[in-house]
Amino acid sequence: MKLTAWAVERDGERGRDVHLLVTVEAESDAPRAPVAMNLVLDRSASMRGAPLSAAVEAAQLLVERAGPKDYLGLLAFDGVPEQLVPLRLMDAEARAELSESLSALDAGEGTALHEAVESGAAAVRRMFIPGARPKMLVLTDGEPSVGRRSLADFRALGSKVAESGITLHAMGLGRHYLPEILEALTGPAGTGFTHVDDAEGLPVATAALVAELFGEVGTEARLHVRPIGFTELLCRHRYPARVEGDSMSVGLGALSSAFPRRALFTGQLELAEWSLQVTTSWAERGDTRRVTVPVQRVLPDSPEGRFVRAVGAELDLVAAEASAWKALLRRNPTAAEHALAHAEEFLRELVRLSVEQVPAKRHVDRLADLRLAVERRSGDVPALGVRRARAADAHTGLSIVQPALPIVRKARN
Repeated sequence: MKLTAWAVERDGERGRDVHLLVTVEAESDAPRAPVAMNLVLDRSASMRGAPLSAAVEAAQLLVERAGPKDYLGLLAFDGVPEQLVPLRLMDAEARAELSESLSALDAGEGTALHEAVESGAAAVRRMFIPGARPKMLVLTDGEPSVGRRSLADFRALGSKVAESGITLHAMGLGRHYLPEILEALTGPAGTGFTHVDDAEGLPVATAALVAELFGEVGTEARLHVRPIGFTELLCRHRYPARVEGDSMSVGLGALSSAFPRRALFTGQLELAEWSLQVTTSWAERGDTRRVTVPVQRVLPDSPEGRFVRAVGAELDLVAAEASAWKALLRRNPTAAEHALAHAEEFLRELVRLSVEQVPAKRHVDRLADLRLAVERRSGDVPALGVRRARAADAHTGLSIVQPALPIVRKARN
């Protein structure tokens, strides 16, 4: 594992602050575990046309990426879920069958999302593959219209799936899905979800998913941070966190090769002399490993310090953007303008820092849409904006926004 912990001390609003960025990344040549994954694909009426084609394209890329020791299955759902292809070892025959089943999908009526996830998880639990971590990937563009629909039901379902040992991933397609439902499903597993507004963004999003799903080398990763000389310590990313004795423990979920997990902490200093003790733990091939991560103090304007600051500025930008959309939804244009001003300032900070790994340009279009909505004070745009802002918040909050790896298509014989 590549482990780094960079700490930057700076003046804050209430005195001296320390910003700690911890990165955990598996080596690119580390042996990965086989994948056992059920693809749960929405084929409801709203998916007809381009959305269904996009979902099928994403699923086909996953099929192409699967290795000879991986297991994949396909459950399609509209008003009723149907396991079209059971989990099978991806030999040539099974790969061809799954690809043909995807190509033959037609749109139906209704969206039984809750039942589909339940059924898909049940199919995964019935198959035990030694050494493989069971997974599910949900691709959907709509809100549920059949069966259970409350957020509480989906939170309970997400917890149930995670407690059964299944890691659930999700991709929201189009502009009309409910990010809070996908967050409820994926939050207990610590995976977060990807959102794609249009077909143009699909290759980038799918490339990131491929890297994560087919590069897993460790599971149940956690960070343990013990602050000394601090009055408080906050985890800025939205990982599941808890107190363990005199330390904060943060769950990172699974670790994939060439797919770093990062967590940013901000602490308020009480003493001039301070320290941070960082350890990380993860499960690898049945063994639990625990390693101490040396904390390196870096200057704010060093390359490492600028990177730490850029990660924080991006998190602040996304939070301000979400606040602006929510203010518009509450018909409070003054608060929306104020939040937008903060978001634009954080964007300028990203531009000034000019950190390649945290590019400012990926936020420009979204803030332009927000500026237009604030100036128009429109009543029909904010609901969409809140969904997009919440989706971006969940995505960035789990520290999986990064330049996507290129998609490498496997040659067919």
